[in-house]
Amino acid sequence: MVNTTEQPIGSERIRLTGHRAAVFALARGRSERYLLSGGGEGWIVEWDLQNPDPGRVIAQAEGNIFALHHFTERQLLVAGTLTGGLHWIDLADQARSRNIAHHRKGVFDFMVLGDSLLSVGGGGTLSRWSVAERRSTESLLLSHESLRCLAYSERRGELAVGSSDQNIYLLDAESLVLRQTLVKAHANSVFSLAYSPDQRQLLSGGRDAQLKVWNLEGEVTLVEHIPAHLYTINDICWQPAGAYFFTASRDKTIKVWEAGSYRLRKVLEGRRDGGHLNSVNRLRWQGDYLVSASDDRTLILWEGQS
Repeated sequence: MVNTTEQPIGSERIRLTGHRAAVFALARGRSERYLLSGGGEGWIVEWDLQNPDPGRVIAQAEGNIFALHHFTERQLLVAGTLTGGLHWIDLADQARSRNIAHHRKGVFDFMVLGDSLLSVGGGGTLSRWSVAERRSTESLLLSHESLRCLAYSERRGELAVGSSDQNIYLLDAESLVLRQTLVKAHANSVFSLAYSPDQRQLLSGGRDAQLKVWNLEGEVTLVEHIPAHLYTINDICWQPAGAYFFTASRDKTIKVWEAGSYRLRKVLEGRRDGGHLNSVNRLRWQGDYLVSASDDRTLILWEGQS
């Protein structure tokens, strides 16, 4: 069993503890009420957001879990690990689970499109998987360096891929044909991507600690370049209503930004706000919470940021 300790800032925060290593992955559970987290010890933990004490370890993979998705109707989990394996975990019959070694040097992100799962990893390859058959049906070598993150625009029918070669690749989401490369989009690895809610802009965050905003109407152009953090921007997450977005960084902070103006509204820090004590690795908005996951082995459920 995994326990939690609640230390709210007023009523704004619930800290979830129990992972024995850094937490890198977050995903929706069997419904919006349930959250899943994946950690460096290989645990996949389920949290009931209406009663988050305690969490429950529901599965385990070998090594650090960097990517995670739950196919609810199939009772199927897939976890991507540092060793490059995709662990397909059958929750109804774990004897049917299997681990497929695929990407070199790690699996860093997933995206579900229709009946397929897309994965990116350390070998510079983007792969499409048949979920029903649990096998790779197509692989595309985009780079000779790691592919780190994925984002999807339904309106544009487009997939964005961030790479350690500093580029952002824009692909047709159905055919995976390359539409455009934003060359040297960052001065170092591109670690995070997020389309705006109206899907007219793409936000990117890099190992260079820079936040960039790309206008997608007509010719793709850089419209904002913000020195947002002290270290790597690990993730970007939009508030559902689209008024704000959030960035998570290795500098241990979460920053709240105003959409449109890109004005910094708030910084959530460790000591002052009861935030994280180490790198903030992943963000997810679920239910009434912004959820953050960190190297400090904890998750935090933040309220009041809507």
